[in-house]
Amino acid sequence: MDALRANAADLRLELDWLARVIDARFKLYFDEPCDVADVLELEPPVLDPEGSNYARLVRGMGLTYVERLAVILCLTPHVRPRLINVFHTRNQTFERRFTEFGGALQHDAFVPTGETLAWLIGGEDIERRFLVQLLLEHDHDLIREGVLVTGAETSGMPAMQAPLGMSEETLARLTTGRTHRPGFSSAFPAERIGSPLGWDDLVLHPRTRAQIDEIADWIRHGDTLLDAWGMRDKLRPGIRCLFHGPPGTGKTMTAQLLGQATGRDVYRIDLSMVVSKYIGETEKNLARVFDRAQSRGWILFFDEADALFGRRVETRDAHDRYANQEIAYLLQRIESFDAAAILASNQRENIDDAFARRFETIVYFPMPRAEERLRLWRASVPGGERLGPGVDLDALAHDHALSGGSIMNAIRFAALRAIADGERPIEAADLVTGIRRELAKEGRTA
Repeated sequence: MDALRANAADLRLELDWLARVIDARFKLYFDEPCDVADVLELEPPVLDPEGSNYARLVRGMGLTYVERLAVILCLTPHVRPRLINVFHTRNQTFERRFTEFGGALQHDAFVPTGETLAWLIGGEDIERRFLVQLLLEHDHDLIREGVLVTGAETSGMPAMQAPLGMSEETLARLTTGRTHRPGFSSAFPAERIGSPLGWDDLVLHPRTRAQIDEIADWIRHGDTLLDAWGMRDKLRPGIRCLFHGPPGTGKTMTAQLLGQATGRDVYRIDLSMVVSKYIGETEKNLARVFDRAQSRGWILFFDEADALFGRRVETRDAHDRYANQEIAYLLQRIESFDAAAILASNQRENIDDAFARRFETIVYFPMPRAEERLRLWRASVPGGERLGPGVDLDALAHDHALSGGSIMNAIRFAALRAIADGERPIEAADLVTGIRRELAKEGRTA
């Protein structure tokens, strides 16, 4: 509630400033008496830099007059829509809206565009129009970091004519003060993953666990090493990790727990939605995720990474050439990524050598040994009197080389069979059948 109140107080001041700018621009454009000769004479309010999330955004990004006007203009449809109703004014000469006002209509509501901002800041001044065009470029801080969003890419419209809005994440932060996490979609092909479990539930080989602890140390203290210890000009920012090993050995769960332990969100990249048959779209899809993650310290997790990070192919046709271009783009983005990127693969040899050289850490997740399998069996079976007297977990752990994921699948099968059979205890035969099913998946026999 404190963040909500602080945002509301500062936004009231900022909206009053925008109202004065809009009023002045209309008066100047229609040659009516006005107290100023230029809207730039209307200074924005002075805000306490620590007073609200909005004030921190203005200060932290060092927003210029035009950038600040763009932000509050895009906030207005969500917090005071009546303020921009004036843009519905019709041109009586042509019996239609003034095209110079720009804007788009969505459900009869006015939505600003780059044209709206350009007219507001400069009327028909071409130089100021160019300033707005620069603001809408994909590498501008406001666009790259997802503060503002333009519908140009999805609609195919010119950037100045496409709807100009605000990301849901920024909108939530600048209004209610709550943290909004982007949802999984074709425009943002990544989903946040987490686990209710803890480190005690994860069974790893001691050598593997030691390497994971090193990664956690970097995530927690990397900024101190680079800045306070003066190593930024000597070391690359970020950390790149490869997790490899058989399926079910804990690679995904480890990534989740690293985020949990270090207070970072973990986003899993859906490679099936990243890869596009359209030339250049793969890079755009990935850029959206990398740009959003860059400033937020997210951990990016690429599961089954061989699909996109595999060996480059010999160039035989245009398709091969573009596939190699995608890999080159990934190399560049991962190399410059200043947070943690984790790639997971079941087969280390499938990862392109050019990627392997760029990993600071390569972690092998081996099949669990007998003592580790026993820990997994004991931690995973239902508690109480759910196990029958003939179940020997020590023997199961010793006799069957299974991953943690396979052990969990075998237990699930056995437990459901017992429930369906009148909620009797799990018998040894149930577990053996579950084990055989798991081995059959891998082409093995018990």
